[in-house]
Amino acid sequence: MVHYSVIIPAYNEQHWLVRSLPVLRDAMTGLPWEGEVIVVDNNSTDLTAQVARDHGARVVFEPRNQISRARNAGARVAQGRFLVFLDADTSLSRELLHSALHNLEERDCCGGGALVTFDPVFPRGIRWMLTLWNSLALRLHLAAGCFIYCLREAYEDIGGFSERVFVSEEIWFSRALRKWGRPRKLAFLVIAQPRIRTSSRKVQVRPVRNLLAFFFVLVFPPAIYSRKLSALWYQRK
Repeated sequence: MVHYSVIIPAYNEQHWLVRSLPVLRDAMTGLPWEGEVIVVDNNSTDLTAQVARDHGARVVFEPRNQISRARNAGARVAQGRFLVFLDADTSLSRELLHSALHNLEERDCCGGGALVTFDPVFPRGIRWMLTLWNSLALRLHLAAGCFIYCLREAYEDIGGFSERVFVSEEIWFSRALRKWGRPRKLAFLVIAQPRIRTSSRKVQVRPVRNLLAFFFVLVFPPAIYSRKLSALWYQRK
């Protein structure tokens, strides 16, 4: 019996999946829940699908290049009653996975996320921004896109991730999940420790330009509805 499903949207992610999938498999080993790994090939042009299969993942194809669509495509075929959404460039520890599943099983919880740490470490300005995000995540109960966990029932009732947006789908999802849980007395829990470790690739190359792209989305919210204006999140070297 599959208790939980880990869903990974992947667009040209062969480089990262080679690293993250073995870490994920190790994290899943020895837990009291049975899990499955689903990699959604989001119209990749590299060996993403083959690498995923070589590491024992179930591969689903989503032809439209959009993160929210890829997440939803994976959830549609998932067998678990708990859903974990993980980015391809993110390393999930056994301790964090256990905490998330324990929350869903034992703690009157509908879902949540985790505080984030970057790999490798950044200049001071970037560290400040990460600290600010983690503070907001705890205060406002928001999940970072690299790691989200929830009940399948909650996911289905709120209609999954919004396919109207090309970025920030995790923010809308967090808000809808909290709203769903409130009348059911189910909490949205952001795990403080251990943190989720994700790559710093979005700010490693051309950091000034990429920071401006982040701020552009903040000051011009309609950009989230355009793939062209959200290009930073879809670029691959």
